[in-house]
Amino acid sequence: MPTSGHPYGQAEFVAAVNQRIGAFLAEKKDQVTAIDPQAAPLVDSLIALSSGGKKLRPVLAWIGWRSAWAHSPSEPQGLQPLLNLAAALELFQAAALVHDDVIDRSATRRAQPSVHIQFEQRHRASGWTGDTAHFGTTGAILSGDLALSWASELFDLALEAMPANALRAGQVFRRMHTEVITGQFLDVVAEVSGPTTTEEEAVRRARTVLTYKSAKYSTEYPVELGCALAGGGAELSMALAEAALPLGIAFQLRDDVLGVFGDPGITGKPVGDDLREGKRTELIAYGLHRAPEPAAAELESMLGNPDLTEQDAARIQEILISTGALSHVEAEIQRLTARSTEARAKLVNLGLTPSILRDFDAVAELLVSRSS
Repeated sequence: MPTSGHPYGQAEFVAAVNQRIGAFLAEKKDQVTAIDPQAAPLVDSLIALSSGGKKLRPVLAWIGWRSAWAHSPSEPQGLQPLLNLAAALELFQAAALVHDDVIDRSATRRAQPSVHIQFEQRHRASGWTGDTAHFGTTGAILSGDLALSWASELFDLALEAMPANALRAGQVFRRMHTEVITGQFLDVVAEVSGPTTTEEEAVRRARTVLTYKSAKYSTEYPVELGCALAGGGAELSMALAEAALPLGIAFQLRDDVLGVFGDPGITGKPVGDDLREGKRTELIAYGLHRAPEPAAAELESMLGNPDLTEQDAARIQEILISTGALSHVEAEIQRLTARSTEARAKLVNLGLTPSILRDFDAVAELLVSRSS
C-alpha cells in the first residue's frame, strides 16, 4: 500500500477501505462480545452490510482528497485519515440502510433478509418469548445506532490526524447527518399525507426527499468531505459538489425506476416493493397527474397496498409507460447527467489531473447506468 497521497488504482484503494472496515468492526465485535457473546449479531449485521461492493462513496471521497492535494504545495502525509473517512462513510451508509429497511418494512436487502428480519429469525430459531417482530425491529435499531456511533468515532480519528482542516470537514459531516435524517422523515410524511393537488408540488416534494435523504450523502458530501479533509479550498469544493450532486439525483431517480421496473434477480428486491411501501417518487407523481382520471384513481388505490400482486404491479407499469411518466424520468436522468458533465468542465479548468477526471467519469457511469 502506498503511504503517500499519490494516486493509485481504484481497486487497490477499495481493497484498503475494505481492510480498514474489517479490522475496525472485528475490534468492535471483540468489545461487544466481551460484554456478552449473545450481542455478536449487532456487529455481524454491519460486517455483512459493509463487506464487498463498489464503495462508491469512499471512492468519491478519494477523488475529493486527491483533487485537494493536487492544488496543495504540500500533500497530506499518509492515507490513514482518508481510510478512516471512507470507513466512516460506509458505516453511516450501513446505519441508513438498516434504519430505512425498518421504516419501510422491507424484508430484503441485496437479495438477503434485511437486518430486522435476521433478528426476527434469530428470535424464532432460539424459541424466545415475546413479540418476534418487535425483537427484530429493536435489534435492527440498536445495530444501526452502533453504526452511526462508530461512523462518528472513525470520522473523529480522521479529524485528529488533520487538525488544520477539522472545522470545515466537521461542519460538512454534521450537516450530512441532519439532512439525511430530515429527508428520511419527510419521506415518511409523503407516504402518509396523501396526494398533492398539483404535479409541480408533488414533484417538488419528491425531489426534496430524494435530494436530502439520499442524493447529497451519496455523492456531494463524500467528495466534499474528502476535499475538506485534505485542505481543499472553497472554490474547488464547490466545483466538485456541482459536478457530483446531479449524479446523486440521477442515481436516485434510477433507483426509483428500478423500484418499479427492475428485475428482482438483479436488484435483490421483489418487484413492486416501492409501490407496496407507497413511495411518492417523481415517477409516481408524473403518473398520478398525467394519467386520465380513472387510471390515476386506479394507481392511487394500489399505491401503498401491502398485498399488491404482480398483476397489479404490471398494471402500474402500464400506466407509468402510457402516461409518459417513465420516459420523462429517463429524460430527466439524461438532463442531470449532462448538467454534471457541464460542471465537470470547471474541474478541468481548475487543473485536476487526467487520472482524477477518469476516476470521476468511471463513478459517474456506474451511478447513472446501474441496473441494481
